[in-house]
Amino acid sequence: MHVVIMGCGRVGASLARALERLDHQVAVIDKDPQSFRRLGSDFHGQQVVGNGFDRNVLIEAGVERAGAFAAVSSGDNSNIISARVARETFGVEHVVARIYDHKRAAVYERLGIPTVATVPWSTDRFLRMLLPEGAATAWRDPSGTVAVLPVEVDETWVGRPVFELEGAIGARVAFLMRFGTGVLPDAKTVVQADDTIYVAALSGTITDVAAAALQAPEES
Repeated sequence: MHVVIMGCGRVGASLARALERLDHQVAVIDKDPQSFRRLGSDFHGQQVVGNGFDRNVLIEAGVERAGAFAAVSSGDNSNIISARVARETFGVEHVVARIYDHKRAAVYERLGIPTVATVPWSTDRFLRMLLPEGAATAWRDPSGTVAVLPVEVDETWVGRPVFELEGAIGARVAFLMRFGTGVLPDAKTVVQADDTIYVAALSGTITDVAAAALQAPEES
């Protein structure tokens, strides 16, 4: 696949080298020709000097045949503009933009532009390493507000309705993995042995939710 990368900072250069090692064709765009030094002498991809949202520059980089486009410069505006041009003007199927402002990231996600919100993503990575394994998140929204995480539950929850579990832990059961298949719970769904239960919770409540799930249900 041909991949165009806008931005040859540390992330862009690392991404370009990784893609080339996987035998993809890579073109890197940056307005500073000195930035291409980060690619190293063994990089064989294309190096294009210019702004990543300029149509002619994108065409020179081969965006018309690209299967993917990554905007990873240091500027939010440049990243999102170039990502939208790649998606909306040239029809690139796989487009992603790095965004520092998590509020903007949420907006662009709703516009259909996948983003990597640097601060929430980094925060989540640290949480995965610092917190007990049971509190590691499987997904976090671009603003970092809502997380989806697998929780272990006390064995006495088996046979009890999912909605009772939700009330006890103060979080929504997003889905279950049952015999290798995803299940969306409804009012009749009960917890079964060997279910993997994923809950959606506010970021600040993750530890409390995980701890509550390990408690036995209260008898009415």
